[in-house]
Amino acid sequence: MSSSAREPPRAARRRGRLRELRGAALPAAIALGGVLLALNLISFGFGEAPASVLRRAFEGTWGTPYGVGQVLFKATPLLFTGLAFSIAIRAGLFNIGAEGQVAMASLAGAVVAAELPRGTPWLVAVPASIACAMATGAAVALVPALLRARLGAHEIISGIMMNRVVDVLAPWLLASVLGRAAMRTADAIPAATLPRLDRFVPALRGSAASVAFVLAVALAFAAHRALSRTRAGREMRFVGQRAEAARAEGIDVPRRRLAAMLASGAVAGAAMTATTLGYKGYYELGLGAGAGFSGIPVALLGRGTPLGLVLAAVLFGTLEQAGLAINARVPKEAMDVLEALAIVLVAAAAGSGERARGARHVEDAPA
Repeated sequence: MSSSAREPPRAARRRGRLRELRGAALPAAIALGGVLLALNLISFGFGEAPASVLRRAFEGTWGTPYGVGQVLFKATPLLFTGLAFSIAIRAGLFNIGAEGQVAMASLAGAVVAAELPRGTPWLVAVPASIACAMATGAAVALVPALLRARLGAHEIISGIMMNRVVDVLAPWLLASVLGRAAMRTADAIPAATLPRLDRFVPALRGSAASVAFVLAVALAFAAHRALSRTRAGREMRFVGQRAEAARAEGIDVPRRRLAAMLASGAVAGAAMTATTLGYKGYYELGLGAGAGFSGIPVALLGRGTPLGLVLAAVLFGTLEQAGLAINARVPKEAMDVLEALAIVLVAAAAGSGERARGARHVEDAPA
């Protein structure tokens, strides 16, 4: 009999949570160590003292309360889009259209936040704006979802197509439909904006971090629970793992894929809480650009766990903020190289971890 079979249920659950914690933290730690080493080499290449560059990067991120707030701000949309991509990939889908979903959701949510009556209470204004944004994100995801579910067209092609459509549609809506020549919406009413974190943590004063970060973390854990504990969530995961086996078990595979892509688009649309409702208070063309694509490596690094997604988003948020902090000495584009290196290191760590777990299963197997 294996050692795990002799464990009480509570001890087995505790052991499982500890393994999940290690599985989420170890890749991020390995990636961070590799990134620091690579940053030293890049600093040498540009004729800068590595210690000085590292000190400046640390002071601009985790070395000051303002830097911490900026890291959390930059991590928030990445956490939303990383979660969106993770939901889709659990169902065997590749939501590369999150970039367009974020843009259209930000525009729609900002219009609602600006057009609400001035006396609307925040308990109505904020949920209404977020609900409109998430519905818009799901609507943009509906096209590739239907093409995949009904016609078998690959969602990568249709997702790229929708990104291009949004690139044309968003400025046309701003300029021609809304009459905003400045390519930005009107300001949201005060009740529709999210409070900054410095209202609750005064040390973060001046940073752009908002309650949207808390919402993103809560949504990551809620989505993980839904995928693990509900019938629909388990069927989505089953479809992603073995679509033909799921079909043989009577699961409506196209329906579950459609639901997964719509949920993914809705979560991507919620990224506007960080940029539009929590930062600018309006949407301007290009706000939040890049978050949809950056969410892909966040999801891959997060490895499907909520804690892993949070750590991965914070890691990439740190790299983005560090790039701004050291831009005077090292080109900001160097951070793109470091982000790519982080992905490679985490992939390597994940592969070794899978081999180690396989070895443990063999050792624990009954004779």
